[in-house]
Amino acid sequence: MNYYKNFDWNEACRLIKMALKEDIGSGDITTDNLIPAKNISSAKILLKEDGIISGLKIFKFVFDSLDKNVKVKFFVKEGVRLKKGTLIGEVTGRTRILLKGERTALNILQRMSGISTLTDEFIKRLNNPKIKILDTRKTTPNFRLFEKLAVKIGGGTNHRTGLYDMMLIKDNHIEANGGIEKTLERLTLVKKSFKIEIEVKSLFELMVVCSLGQRIVDIIMLDNFNIDEVKEAVKIADKKFKIEISGGINHDSISKYSRIKGVDYISAGALTHSVKSLDISLDFEN
Repeated sequence: MNYYKNFDWNEACRLIKMALKEDIGSGDITTDNLIPAKNISSAKILLKEDGIISGLKIFKFVFDSLDKNVKVKFFVKEGVRLKKGTLIGEVTGRTRILLKGERTALNILQRMSGISTLTDEFIKRLNNPKIKILDTRKTTPNFRLFEKLAVKIGGGTNHRTGLYDMMLIKDNHIEANGGIEKTLERLTLVKKSFKIEIEVKSLFELMVVCSLGQRIVDIIMLDNFNIDEVKEAVKIADKKFKIEISGGINHDSISKYSRIKGVDYISAGALTHSVKSLDISLDFEN
């Protein structure tokens, strides 16, 4: 599967250069004072716990940004669950370059792999292929490009990228606009060239949207609805809208939604805002 289709490599390049500048700054004083400039080294990339590897091309891109002569060879594929102790790959090049790129490359690989692993676990625990698992905008600043890619590699689906590519009307928009009815009235004036989703916090708000928003709204987000409320909401919506569940979805709670019918999406901020990075090491060889 081509996870990198439509991936913005220009933006990735910009972000990686910023990350390297943040880490290296005016120079790596430890490496530059201890390691001869002509030294060549090899290092093994080793998986230290079970999980899904994600971000291999980004890992290589970090070293390419420092020195095109660094050779990176991988022995595994992205998106595949692997066992602790798996040899992921090998990096060979100037020692100074390997040491300068090591932390940035590993940080990205570890975090992306953690996100892909957790996404896969959510999908397995949900055990319902008719419902897509979505990410959110609850991402690390300046790291969203990589985190959303990791969700895809883990089997999830990307929600909107940012504020610019989809209209998502949340509770604060509704309150600031004077209520849900006034919000829907204003929506009739919007020249629609994008998908529109609206959040509802009660069955009453849902009924208002169903009554006034049929030709405007594409997706209704049920915010913090319990199981019985979700079931009732699906009946009220009557397949006229796509239905998304959101709020408090985590590794333990997601399995409760396995057998619910009529739900199209479940969004989970936990995929990116509270994930544990996967333990991966870069070990130099003598």
